[in-house]
Amino acid sequence: QVQLVESGGGSVQAGGSMRLSCVASGSKFTINSMGWYREVPGKERELVAVRAKDGVVNLEDSVKGRFTIARDGAVNTVYLQMNKLKPEDTAIYYCYADASTYTYKGWTRVDQGNRDYWGQGTRVSVAS
Repeated sequence: QVQLVESGGGSVQAGGSMRLSCVASGSKFTINSMGWYREVPGKERELVAVRAKDGVVNLEDSVKGRFTIARDGAVNTVYLQMNKLKPEDTAIYYCYADASTYTYKGWTRVDQGNRDYWGQGTRVSVAS
């Protein structure tokens, strides 16, 4: 199992900045990709920014040029730097990870496959 714990979030004025952090923890896992989604009431959860372990980044069009995703693989942490925030960025932001887990039977490593994991969400409010 993998646990994701977010930090950051809160309220900010339009044009301001905010940084979200998310740490992945658990036992015997590797991160394939990690990033952020967001959700507002009445809408589907949408991808904001996801970074794969090969460095490929997928950014939602409306945040390009304003948001940056960075990952510290050594500590299984992903950051979302949000600049020039707009009221329409107001949402609950969820940390996401695609992670593979494994176990050992004796000395033999047994892969258990991969799945999606989610954090508990952190609220970001941008006032106009």
